[in-house]
Amino acid sequence: MRAIISVSDKSGAVDFARGLRELGIQIFSTGGTRKSIEAAGVEVQGISDLTGFPEILDGRVKTLHPAVHGGILARRDLPEHLSELSHNRIEPLDMVVVNLYPFVETVRKPEVTLDQALENIDIGGPTMIRSAAKNYPSVLVVVDPRDYDAVLQGLRQGGIDMEYRKKLAQKAFQHVALYDTAIAQYLNDEAFPEEMGIALKKQRSLRYGENPHQPAAFYVEQNIRRGQEGLGALEQLSGPEISFNNLLDIDAALNSVSDFEDPAIAIIKHNNACGLASNDDLAEAYRRALAGDPVAAFGGGVASNRAIDMPTASEIDKTHYDAIVAPEYETKVLELLTRKQSLRLVKVAPYRRYAPGESPLEFRHIRGGLLAQAPDLLEDAELQPRTVTSRQPTDDELSDLIFAWKAVKSIKSNAIVIARDRTLLGMGAGQPSRVVSVELALKKAGDRCRGSVLASDAFFPFPDGPELAIRQGVTAIIQPGGSVRDKEVIELADRHGIAMVFTGVRHFRH
Repeated sequence: MRAIISVSDKSGAVDFARGLRELGIQIFSTGGTRKSIEAAGVEVQGISDLTGFPEILDGRVKTLHPAVHGGILARRDLPEHLSELSHNRIEPLDMVVVNLYPFVETVRKPEVTLDQALENIDIGGPTMIRSAAKNYPSVLVVVDPRDYDAVLQGLRQGGIDMEYRKKLAQKAFQHVALYDTAIAQYLNDEAFPEEMGIALKKQRSLRYGENPHQPAAFYVEQNIRRGQEGLGALEQLSGPEISFNNLLDIDAALNSVSDFEDPAIAIIKHNNACGLASNDDLAEAYRRALAGDPVAAFGGGVASNRAIDMPTASEIDKTHYDAIVAPEYETKVLELLTRKQSLRLVKVAPYRRYAPGESPLEFRHIRGGLLAQAPDLLEDAELQPRTVTSRQPTDDELSDLIFAWKAVKSIKSNAIVIARDRTLLGMGAGQPSRVVSVELALKKAGDRCRGSVLASDAFFPFPDGPELAIRQGVTAIIQPGGSVRDKEVIELADRHGIAMVFTGVRHFRH
């Protein structure tokens, strides 16, 4: 047997080469890989020994040669292929061990130039990988160092079966596809290009999906412009395995707290905030969030945009939760909360605000394709809404209106939030009728409605929703505006002396 080894990631390569030589396999290699193998005392030959042609153009051309690709692509079951090899004095190659130039690592470096990026686009490597994967019944292709041991074990036992060869070929084609996707991402300047690849790597298998009969896994998007962020950087500190539903709730929880500059706590149940509060004192923020709906909070998740301290942890410890997510935990907090074996402690930074033009696309799968959109980001102008009624909101009302607006942004549409003292008192979510969402939010807030404010994620198509809220004691409303009946809604507010502000931006979350 004859093998080519040419790897950028050299982990395990020397030991693998040594194992191949012990099996009598002849090895050819290039550049730094050859030097590493030779330095370890393992016999290896250069690619030029195989091709009879020197490496040229600063190494850009070394494996692009008939002696390489003829030896890889020739079908062993076709006598005419083998005859052509013999006629051209080419010997078959039986194994290709290649992984690619560190393009992604290079372009993520600060101040990297276009020339530097282009020089790190591998040409010979992907070509050899594709050639070997195309001919996998005859040629082993290995792109992942984690496969070295299994390949050696199979060879020692007499050979690699066709099923494993096919698996290695699939992994090889996917390896090249991820690489090409990264290059295309780097060169792309369009928000919505005509063709687009999405690069995903499996981070973990999950016990099941939303329901026990649904198999599931978590894949992390590979994007050269952002690196590892969001739940891709999740670190679980304790508790049972993270589930599909846990990840959905953690994402919803982080969306709920990440728009707040001040300390904030969200309590999440079924992807919606049943409790949310912002306060200079984190423990007080938690107590207020819990008071929003202490019944629904049971078995939910807690998210904080600040490190969890002992006063806050002591309060959290009084209620049963599935998961807690925060950027950090004090040491004593970990000692306290890890006592509960059923509680998942998760460490993730709050989602960052993107600069203009920096934000990634969001994707949602529908049958037959993907929907793509720019993310729903909170704009600075929304935090200075336009008063449309005769009465201006008071400073306290305006503070609560901004809080409620940030809260309603992360709740499922049709979304209504009732708030006071930067605390969510009641919410209505996911209703086909906006007025029903108002009814649900008012019912949940109860007697606390008096002196509260209301936020609506989209405009009111009729005055009926605001009228219900005003009857229950709501004194100020924030909404996008834009309805053909805005005038009727504003006149209603003026008749009752309440303040109303328009943001001009809608935040549907379906």
